[in-house]
Amino acid sequence: MKKILLGQKNLQKAAWKVDFGMYLEGDEEGKILLPNRYVPEGLEVGDEVEVFVYLDNEERRVATTLEPKAMVGDFAYLEVAWVNEFGAFLDWGLMKDLFCPFREQKKRMEEGRSYIVHVHLDEESYRIMASAKVEKWLENDKLVKTNEKQDEEEESPRIHVGGKVSALIWQKTDLGFKAIIENKYGALLYDSQVFKDIHTGDRVDAYITKIRPDGKIDIALQQSGRQHTEDFAEQLLRYLQYRGGRCRLGDKSSAEEIKEQFGVSKKTYKRAIGDLYKRRLITINDDGIELV
Repeated sequence: MKKILLGQKNLQKAAWKVDFGMYLEGDEEGKILLPNRYVPEGLEVGDEVEVFVYLDNEERRVATTLEPKAMVGDFAYLEVAWVNEFGAFLDWGLMKDLFCPFREQKKRMEEGRSYIVHVHLDEESYRIMASAKVEKWLENDKLVKTNEKQDEEEESPRIHVGGKVSALIWQKTDLGFKAIIENKYGALLYDSQVFKDIHTGDRVDAYITKIRPDGKIDIALQQSGRQHTEDFAEQLLRYLQYRGGRCRLGDKSSAEEIKEQFGVSKKTYKRAIGDLYKRRLITINDDGIELV
């Protein structure tokens, strides 16, 4: 009998039907109710259904087919639905809001504002809770190589220089933006690497540019080197094909104009122009570029 994972999705078999819902096969702690409002049409006893399991208002395990905005182990950007004398309650897409006690807040949360939090199981109460003290849940220390040899399976295959990762923008700093990548590690995105508007809570693709000996990670929104130039050159070519074959921006255009139009640096734009020119696909004029 497999154990039910609280705060996670579980594939469970329907055990029996009652007036107020369907009981699902559980574990040694008992079966789990899937209330009528969440029972998929046509679900019969013996069928399997994927559900999210959490605790109801009476701290009983209950199932739902709704998609939560975050699960246990996730970092997420959630809005405060209400606040009381014990803490804040965050909207995570379910009927019962997610609790963030005052002890897990960096500063008092305010109703209507959104915050980056980590969702976890509280060790003492076994309740699903949120924590805004994000730093203590990051795992950068696991990237520090204390030995010359390290089990490669311990690290995500994406966590290497040049690897493409999923990034959650965390907060603005003097240097740029802090981000959380692959739902595990803290990273820094420097202002010089930002060529489009981004804000706290945005989820973007990024590329690792450096992993420091202390486990700190630098990322960029664009691939570095030749590969990025080639990718953008193809994007620019498609732009020309769909825009009448002309673009008013040339190699003498300002970096601000290029950033606003294409979201890339002037250096990348000039390299892409050079690439297309060498392939004899465009001509370069005083007033921009044009398809041959």
